[in-house]
Amino acid sequence: MSQETYDLVVIGSGPGGYVAAIRAAQLGMRTACVEKDPTLGGTCLNVGCIPSKALLESSERFAAARLHSAEHGIKISGVELDLPTMLGRKDKVVKQLTGGVAGLFRKHKITWAKGLGKIVAPGKVEVRGETTEVLETKRILIATGSVPATIPGVAFDGDRIGHSTHALSYPAVPEHLIVIGAGVIGLELGSVWARLGAKVTVLEYLPALLPMMDPDVSKVAAKVFAKQGLDIRLGVKVTGATRKGDVVDVTYTAPDGQTQTLPGDRVLVAVGRKPTTEGLGAEAVGVQLDRRGFIQVDAHYATAVPGIWAIGDVIPGPMLAHKAEEEGIAAVEHMAGLPGHVNYDAIPNIIYTHPEIASVGKTEPELKQAGVPFKKGSFPFLANARAKALGETDGLVKILAHAETDRVLGVHIIGPRAGDLIAEAAVAIEFSASAEDIARSVHAHPTLSEVVKEAALDAGGRVINI
Repeated sequence: MSQETYDLVVIGSGPGGYVAAIRAAQLGMRTACVEKDPTLGGTCLNVGCIPSKALLESSERFAAARLHSAEHGIKISGVELDLPTMLGRKDKVVKQLTGGVAGLFRKHKITWAKGLGKIVAPGKVEVRGETTEVLETKRILIATGSVPATIPGVAFDGDRIGHSTHALSYPAVPEHLIVIGAGVIGLELGSVWARLGAKVTVLEYLPALLPMMDPDVSKVAAKVFAKQGLDIRLGVKVTGATRKGDVVDVTYTAPDGQTQTLPGDRVLVAVGRKPTTEGLGAEAVGVQLDRRGFIQVDAHYATAVPGIWAIGDVIPGPMLAHKAEEEGIAAVEHMAGLPGHVNYDAIPNIIYTHPEIASVGKTEPELKQAGVPFKKGSFPFLANARAKALGETDGLVKILAHAETDRVLGVHIIGPRAGDLIAEAAVAIEFSASAEDIARSVHAHPTLSEVVKEAALDAGGRVINI
């Protein structure tokens, strides 16, 4: 590695870090990206978003072949699970995408500094790999992401008691998988192993399922997951997990105050994630962290130390890959004197269960709490022609619009391809569109997107197909 001075050194090559590095290179900055892992892409590409979606797709196809082919007039007998091949396909997808990031670095002449990055002073990043070297740079961007969180009394053993990374590569389908946490990770990976044949019990501390989602969506989700066989127990406090051979006893306090013990052969701890700042050296040079370990930044992602910025999971806000990407671009553009900006009201959130759940903007309780007058419209997938043809009729689209201006304030979807349908809503909010704008836009027939149009029509009191 050369001893040149860089315009920007990015620490971390996840979605926020590698995208920021590419944008910096596009803007003419001499850029290096520090990554300690043997492949680029961070948690998302290696052990997060991408491998989990590969398994979700494979498990859905397995379940469809086993349970739903007959209704399409397709008779299949002897459907068997080949778990090693399924896991191998997942690994192949990951390898292709991480290799793609390496190719992008070569294309944009970005230096990959292989090793563990530590800020030793403003403008100096130490990289400890096969050798130790200090990079001189005008600017530093922290994009170190997050790691799985745990809870008191439950320690990872890397085998029977593990986090999301372990749950991506179980060597066999668990007989009974106990999931601690009914958030995005818990529901997605719990769904994967349930479809592959595991009994799945989900223990959730909060009294309601998916409280961050709109209540109408959460209610439908609870019914759908119960129908799929997920045993979701709400309002319980897990107090410990003890391994005895290949069995783990999970103890928890039930809503009635009674202590319960639940045995399982695998435990997935999915209680969220925490920012990665250990060993970074940020505090030592003056970067401020809050009590939860998040780096404090201003509106342009600058820390209290001149020349040091931070983005993504390591700063406050939702831990979403696409949020990190947009923050990385905005931070770098601001460094270059451009008006980089992220509209946090237009960032979609997606849960890739079956059916998918997606939202953007405000929920009904948030609008009520803020005293914002609103109207709402909704439409079920059950009344949509394309959904019927697909055999995917669970769910609905709900649109919240300002009662006086008709401006779209929030869109919430549970149903087939919700993660794709939410893009239209995100664009609508970004452009300050009205519900009538969506309602008067032509949506092709027959498509799932017509459910969005009908929900917008319903917000105006003129729904057509129900």
